[in-house]
Amino acid sequence: MFKLALCQISGSDNKDMNIAKADRYIREAAAEGAQVISIPEMWNCPYSNEYFRKYAEPAHGRSVTFMKDVAAELGIYLIGGTIPELEGPEESSDGQEHVYNTCFCFGPDGGIIGKHRKVHLFDIDVKGKFRFMESETLTAGDDMTVIDTEYCKIGVAVCYDVRFPDWFMKMALAGAQLIVLPAAFNTTTGPVHWDVTMQARAVDNQLYIAANAPARDEKGIFKAYGHSCIVDPWAQFVAKAGAQECIIYGDIDPEKVSSIRQQLPLLKHRRPELY
Repeated sequence: MFKLALCQISGSDNKDMNIAKADRYIREAAAEGAQVISIPEMWNCPYSNEYFRKYAEPAHGRSVTFMKDVAAELGIYLIGGTIPELEGPEESSDGQEHVYNTCFCFGPDGGIIGKHRKVHLFDIDVKGKFRFMESETLTAGDDMTVIDTEYCKIGVAVCYDVRFPDWFMKMALAGAQLIVLPAAFNTTTGPVHWDVTMQARAVDNQLYIAANAPARDEKGIFKAYGHSCIVDPWAQFVAKAGAQECIIYGDIDPEKVSSIRQQLPLLKHRRPELY
């Protein structure tokens, strides 16, 4: 069993302040005994297409260096929310510059043990009501991410990825017993879809889901729903936040995952030859 912490914080247009706030919350969570700590999606910049490229950094940039250093200093596993990751033409397979919505994951020695680029981009255009097209700025990733820790295998996904059940089952079949999801749902979909979606992914795959939202900033460019939560394999809430800045904690028991999967062997009863 290990202690997981989700830091629900809001970002601003001041990167220095965002890094300082993340540092403060991560240190508080570690002081409370958390061994695995997560921060939210796009924690180092405002959640808006107009800011993603402006705030984008390469994999050796300030934000990644900060996360690497704090993980090593505190001896924790850090699921680093997401930042806009800049990939230059010399690094990309097509010779073009790209910006990804990327979650870097760090081990207790500060080394990068995984990197998940958001696979499913949020492209929504409801005539006269709502338009948000991530693909206008961001490039989609194409790899599944399951990292190895001393406690269990942890899957990593980002926000809109959670809408695709097959993606989460793929992580479960790869051995994940916990999936951490940095996610910035809005106040339209959040109240009706947040809880039920996290419970569904947990119960269908018989694992823990830890959904780490940004806190809501009523004066900010993007109003996040908040309500970070940890759901157990029986779809029960272990911990749940409101909309404001806070840290929530939960004990993650891999033995509970194994026990539930033995009692109700859903993954073994699949018939992929039929569907």
